[in-house]
Amino acid sequence: MSQQPPDRSTPSPPARPDASMSLLNNVMDHSLDDGYAEASARRRADGSAGLPRTLKSKLGLAAGLVVAALVVTLGAAEARVSAPVVAKEREELIDRINAETRAADTLESDVDKLRTDVSERQRKALERHGGDQGELVALLSGATPVEGPGVKLVVDDAKNTDQGGGGPRESSSFADTGRVRDRDMQRVVNGLWESGAEAIAINGQRLTALSAIRAAGDAILVDNRPLVPPYTVLAVGDGKNLAAAFQDSADGQYLNALKESFDIRTSLSEQAKVRLPAAPSLIVRTAEPKAAGSDAAESGKGTS
Repeated sequence: MSQQPPDRSTPSPPARPDASMSLLNNVMDHSLDDGYAEASARRRADGSAGLPRTLKSKLGLAAGLVVAALVVTLGAAEARVSAPVVAKEREELIDRINAETRAADTLESDVDKLRTDVSERQRKALERHGGDQGELVALLSGATPVEGPGVKLVVDDAKNTDQGGGGPRESSSFADTGRVRDRDMQRVVNGLWESGAEAIAINGQRLTALSAIRAAGDAILVDNRPLVPPYTVLAVGDGKNLAAAFQDSADGQYLNALKESFDIRTSLSEQAKVRLPAAPSLIVRTAEPKAAGSDAAESGKGTS
């Protein structure tokens, strides 16, 4: 039997592990573009590559390095010199702020003492000129603290104050959002007065015939004193009848519409006893008390 000749063919070399990464291999093998390589070779051949060789070029390079060093040195020196000055100015500013804060606190304390003194003098004047009705006059004018049954009404901004458009305020402006506004509190207070309240206070601020509810930006002012939500309104009166009358009034319906349209949070509850402070100050510049019967004496007319 004839035998097969042995296979003497040379086996093919094994495949390279990175054969599938030809693009990456090309990038690594030719990291410098051929055009850049040729330009660099020409510069080396011309002798223009590397550091300048002429004296003029060397002097220019040295001058540039000196200028750069001077700029860096001057900047560092200026920063080092100005640092203590800035720190000193900052400390002086902090001291001034602290001093002004202490002065403002002292003035506020003095104002509170003067308000207390003025209120006490007003009470004595009312008792002196009011006779038997002095206490009643002081109560109605807000010059004395009061207590009695009543209601507690809490009004607060909505959790999401970015709602807008329409609603009972009949406005689509930016101000028509879930924030409680001064005009809202005006309507609430007027509704309570109309429903039979005998004395009202908002966040501990007693209202009188001279009180004003205004706005300063987003803040509500009562007699020029800023209030922060939630706004707690305490009213003295027949609690059950006062609450029912207010809810049925136009202003109570207005407050309910604010709750439904803007998610303004409200709660109304009867109270067995509420305590209201006296008004901080009662300033009357024009009105003067008159004795009974003085009108008839001055006009020359009387009654028969």
